[in-house]
Amino acid sequence: MEIQDNELTPIQGLQMITEVIAKTKDNLREYSFPFLLWGWLIAAASLLFFVLHVYTSFPLYFLPFPVLAAAGIVITLRFFAGKRYGPETYLSFYLKRLWLVLGLSFILVVVINLIGGNPPFTYTLLIAGIGTMVSGLVLRFRPLVVGGIVFLLFSIVSVVVPDRYKPLLQGIAVVVGYLVPGYRLKSSTH
Repeated sequence: MEIQDNELTPIQGLQMITEVIAKTKDNLREYSFPFLLWGWLIAAASLLFFVLHVYTSFPLYFLPFPVLAAAGIVITLRFFAGKRYGPETYLSFYLKRLWLVLGLSFILVVVINLIGGNPPFTYTLLIAGIGTMVSGLVLRFRPLVVGGIVFLLFSIVSVVVPDRYKPLLQGIAVVVGYLVPGYRLKSSTH
């Protein structure tokens, strides 16, 4: 069996590099989907939780969170299951695993806090801040880094905010931390 040498001309090499860079730019836009999805879901859940809890006597005011989170999990899994074409990059490999672990951490934090009778908002903001900031640093996308910082700052602020307003604080953090960077990432040529 003979091994063939595939030599590229300088023009072919430059064209290949240009295509890889263009593909990377397109791939970065794809990372906007989870931030936008979860941004809208958690912002809506936070607002609905607040309104139902403060302005109604509905005993199941907490339902927006488990219902919208379950929908988000299903949509996220279907989205990433449909992306199984071509080789996976190190970047996507890393970010998928980071958010998988953080997603499990979100669930554990919520369950542990609810068992203890505490609202989980401070800790969910902290976890969101870690994931968003690390994602921004890895993607080299400053709006996500800033979004992560916002989450971290809001987790500190949530310690002094009365419990009834913590869902609103979380909703604002999600808009600034997920949605604004998510839309910037979606329209990015980064």
